[in-house]
Amino acid sequence: MQAILFDMDGVILEGPRTDPQVYADATSYALSELGIDPASEQREAFRGFDTDIITDHAATHGIDPDEFWQLKDYRASELTHERVRSGERGVYDDVEVLPELAERTTTALVTNNRHRTAEFVGDHFEFGFESVRGRDPSMDGYQRRKPDPYYLDETLDELGVDGGLYVGDSGVDITAGQNADLETAFVRRSHNRSTELPAEPDYELESLTELLDLLETAGSR
Repeated sequence: MQAILFDMDGVILEGPRTDPQVYADATSYALSELGIDPASEQREAFRGFDTDIITDHAATHGIDPDEFWQLKDYRASELTHERVRSGERGVYDDVEVLPELAERTTTALVTNNRHRTAEFVGDHFEFGFESVRGRDPSMDGYQRRKPDPYYLDETLDELGVDGGLYVGDSGVDITAGQNADLETAFVRRSHNRSTELPAEPDYELESLTELLDLLETAGSR
């Protein structure tokens, strides 16, 4: 197996996504930095990720939508990092296997979450990833998120490999991995026990520790 690439939220960090309150607080920060105080309906729209709606509301208030997006992303990352440092958002117990996997094969982190947070998680926990990649802090970067294989393909090029395994916890992970011509593994967690997938993964895992056996099997072929 040339490489194992991991999704982050729901695979490494507990929970399938960033807490909505983080984005609510990040939105308030960005709007305050830009000196505007929109009505509640517009503020709710700014909390979301519909780039067309945000662009329209930004034009109404005379602000640069890309600047707003970057400020919001920046603050969301800072708040997430604080939650991870404090233990408010933890990691799954089975991530203890990641350093051993990194000793035995190339490993990387590829997530729809923000790139700054992907870098933080890789550095903070010292999992041994050779590459970490999250979405760019721009509207264009958001549009390239999975199931688009853009960030997976970019990471494979960086690693100098043309195959491997992508480990995720959602249907978009499986679709993105297959779009990148990777084998896929779906990890069953408490939040996705009954999830029905749009495509069949190559493997279903109850724990990341099962990847050690997969490596042994791949090495014996």
